[in-house]
Amino acid sequence: MNLALFDLDNTLIAGDSDVEWPRFLIKQGLLDADVYHARNDAFYEQYKAGTLDIHEFLEFALTPLARFDRARLDALHAQYMEEHIKPIIPQKARDLLAAHKADGDVVMIITATNRFVTGPIARELGVEHLIAVELEEDGDGNFTGRPTGVPSFQSGKITRLEAWLAERGESLASYDKVFFYSDSRNDLPLLEKVTHPVAVDPDDVLRATATERGWPVITLRD
Repeated sequence: MNLALFDLDNTLIAGDSDVEWPRFLIKQGLLDADVYHARNDAFYEQYKAGTLDIHEFLEFALTPLARFDRARLDALHAQYMEEHIKPIIPQKARDLLAAHKADGDVVMIITATNRFVTGPIARELGVEHLIAVELEEDGDGNFTGRPTGVPSFQSGKITRLEAWLAERGESLASYDKVFFYSDSRNDLPLLEKVTHPVAVDPDDVLRATATERGWPVITLRD
């Protein structure tokens, strides 16, 4: 049996769901455009450069979730999916996921974006297993604006994946092949750990690394 791991943002979707969510809220008049565009863009540049402080970013990114109850957030997310996410899901990404499922592989999305944003995207893509940043909830099931546990970012993806596998009584060695598809230099720790790393529409650092090491480089963009 094989395990097929997929990054989400700029890999399975042609954009970044963690960038698109505040852009959507700004469009709805729910966030201050001047403040959030500037800070969100600055964090995204740090992410692309491999210098992002994930805890600082999460403090910024998760705070708006605490402003609304879950019913309101879920309604907003449904609109966000239609307007911002479904239009940037390439058919090639759906086809690749379908091919792995047809082969009987265990398929997972492993992302540094939070579960509230990414859970419905994983469902849209038909992916059962998801590792994402987990969110703290209050007694009424509303978000506090704080994360819980280890963020699934850089080496944190390895920590979270190994914990998930251990819960199943498995390890990476339990699988004949372990694929990991990613676009980002931030995923090099996990790419270096799997048997079949694949660079997908990669950034410059990952492209250079993949070329040097003979990893496949593919595109999922239509």
